[in-house]
Amino acid sequence: MAQAYARRVGRREKTAVITDAAISLEEERRYRTIRYVVMMSIRAFLVILLGILVMLDVPLLWLWLLFGVAGMAVLPWLAVLLANDRVVRRPGSFFHRQRRAETLQAPDRPMIDSE
Repeated sequence: MAQAYARRVGRREKTAVITDAAISLEEERRYRTIRYVVMMSIRAFLVILLGILVMLDVPLLWLWLLFGVAGMAVLPWLAVLLANDRVVRRPGSFFHRQRRAETLQAPDRPMIDSE
């Protein structure tokens, strides 16, 4: 029915372009889960690394511990923040292409001045 109305009025229906479609919810959830697990794995690696550094009694241990604890405090916050963030569809989809407006043809009949 909408197509018939669009034809009668002279409008074209806007078609859906498959490249503009969003990724599926399952795919997006999988991507978020992988990103979260990777960040939490980095945090676990930091815990192990700091334990090894304490056992080895490395020079400037206080500085290593400061950076390690700061990283372990920031990573969970950042992981949750990024896991709840929407996923960008594709590289380059951030900028939308702008289409040029069609130029209208001048009417064939003479114009009437308003003066």
